[in-house]
Amino acid sequence: MTVKKIESTKKLNFRVDYNRMTVYYTNMRYKDNSKKEAIYQATILLLNKDGFSATPMSKIAKHAGVSPSTIYVYFENKDDMLKKLYLDTKQKMGAKMFADTDGMDIKASLAKVIRNYIDYIRENKEAFLFLQQFTNSPYMSELDDQEANNYFTPMYQLVKRGRQEGVFKNVDDDVLFAYIEPPITEAAKRYFRGEFEFTDVRIKSLIELAWSAIKK
Repeated sequence: MTVKKIESTKKLNFRVDYNRMTVYYTNMRYKDNSKKEAIYQATILLLNKDGFSATPMSKIAKHAGVSPSTIYVYFENKDDMLKKLYLDTKQKMGAKMFADTDGMDIKASLAKVIRNYIDYIRENKEAFLFLQQFTNSPYMSELDDQEANNYFTPMYQLVKRGRQEGVFKNVDDDVLFAYIEPPITEAAKRYFRGEFEFTDVRIKSLIELAWSAIKK
């Protein structure tokens, strides 16, 4: 009986070929969520600092503390990684925005979503800046709109409910959203430049302005 060993630093498994009486050691490459998250965080930081074209996979791997080959356990290539990173970041932002909004009336729900969004922005500067950069990049046109919008289903449901209850203007969803999100985003950009503060008075004003713009 002979033993053939295949060198690996990954999880070890083996199979036995009983016909040839040979034991083969093989690799089982497994995914570690902590490594994936480290890759995501390194990518966000480097993209915000250096931009898309000046951020190769090797640089991301070094910053994340993993080997370059490890990245390809999780992603097919850089484009695949960036798109998945965008969707992952949107999912996390959406979870924060729509937390604790169940059982509220329309206006209270909208106010809570806006406050949650502002809290997310203040607590996740790098993620917010990455989302802005990605949205204005060519990668955005390659995404499945439906997949990206799935994370904001609660917002679409809120708007639909507002229409059904005769509270919101009967216009296209995107038109309504244009009076809610962009003013906050612009205020956030000024906030990170040190030109604006999200005081409680200003947050209340953003909520009231959004409400006034979309209600009947």
